[in-house]
Amino acid sequence: MPLVTINLIENVFDKKQKQEMIAKVTDAMVGIEGEAMRGLTWVVINEVSEGEWGIGGKPLSSDDVHKIQASAA
Repeated sequence: MPLVTINLIENVFDKKQKQEMIAKVTDAMVGIEGEAMRGLTWVVINEVSEGEWGIGGKPLSSDDVHKIQASAA
């Protein structure tokens, strides 16, 4: 039974978006492993506090991530 872990910075995604992640990741796994595994596919979302996740030596906040999202839109 697969366990997929998604790590996120807190305050970036809302509850509905996280539920969508769980559903879509489950669907992707079932597409690979077969429908019989749907009930055995676990998806866990871990949220890391703002400032405790860094890239390139710089801690990131939810505001930083929202700016990145906006620039890609």
